[in-house]
Amino acid sequence: MATEVSGPAKSTELWTRRHLLDLEHLEPWEIEAILDTASAFREVSERSRKKVPALQGKVVVNLFFEPSTRTRTSFSLAAKRLSADTVDFTVSSSSMAKGETFIDTAKNIEAMGVDIMVVRHQTPGTPHILARKLQCSVINAGDGGHEHPTQALLDVFTIREVKGRIRGLTVGLIGDIAHSRVARSNIWALKKLGAHVIVCGPPTLIPRSITKLDVEIAYSLDEILPRCDVLNVLRIQFERQRGGLFPSIQEYFALYGVTEERLRRAKDDVLLLAPGPINRGIELTPGVADGEHSAVLRQVTNGLAVRMAVLYLVSGGQPRSAAE
Repeated sequence: MATEVSGPAKSTELWTRRHLLDLEHLEPWEIEAILDTASAFREVSERSRKKVPALQGKVVVNLFFEPSTRTRTSFSLAAKRLSADTVDFTVSSSSMAKGETFIDTAKNIEAMGVDIMVVRHQTPGTPHILARKLQCSVINAGDGGHEHPTQALLDVFTIREVKGRIRGLTVGLIGDIAHSRVARSNIWALKKLGAHVIVCGPPTLIPRSITKLDVEIAYSLDEILPRCDVLNVLRIQFERQRGGLFPSIQEYFALYGVTEERLRRAKDDVLLLAPGPINRGIELTPGVADGEHSAVLRQVTNGLAVRMAVLYLVSGGQPRSAAE
């Protein structure tokens, strides 16, 4: 059964979290509060002057130990639009190359007056460790195969923006579930807000442990396609795999690739998401990625608003609505 939703944040419900480490431990109203606050910040990007003074005087550092384009740039731009000062940390030119530990590096950066640290690391749980060791706020920008909270929040934000709701929708997560932190965060958010979630892919890419998250498991995209209101197409994460988990890319595409022909068997208003980067010709065709059902670029735009909302809330701001 889906978790009951308490509804949008009430004026009596105050945001008290200093960190955003995962979505597993957020209450439904807290997820709604982030989405509502993102709606309020969405229009900032549409102004001629794209800045508000919400974080003026604050310092935000991006501490990234894995490659990133969208997430890193999005957090940096979000902080700047809130008038914060930003610093981008580069591992190759840091003292870690001389043997300094990860914790010492983070503590030294914090000692320079950092208020918020945005962390991406290949090891699950790293942001949680930093949150216990540091005084500043910590935001998880992806920790190994564990979670990627802000990606899931922008996915859910986009679904709500297009569909007008989350409750009662059927959302298919397609592809590499086993290695996807995005899938895990999406499952937590969607279930808490009342959606039915189907994970679909080759048996070798769907871990048995996923059954604990109360999702439907499917191995045939063609069978579930007509039931889905939303398809979130996940990237095959070749960099995290060890050994061949399916016979060939061609076979994967034949069974799970989202093509124009396949979409003709879907609902007329099916919404297509892809967290990116996209492997065109593997997970989906160029025509689908750029087609009328796709909200891929809309996700990127919405990611900026969501990350503005998260930065604002963990810094002590209170939930806002679009009417404010």
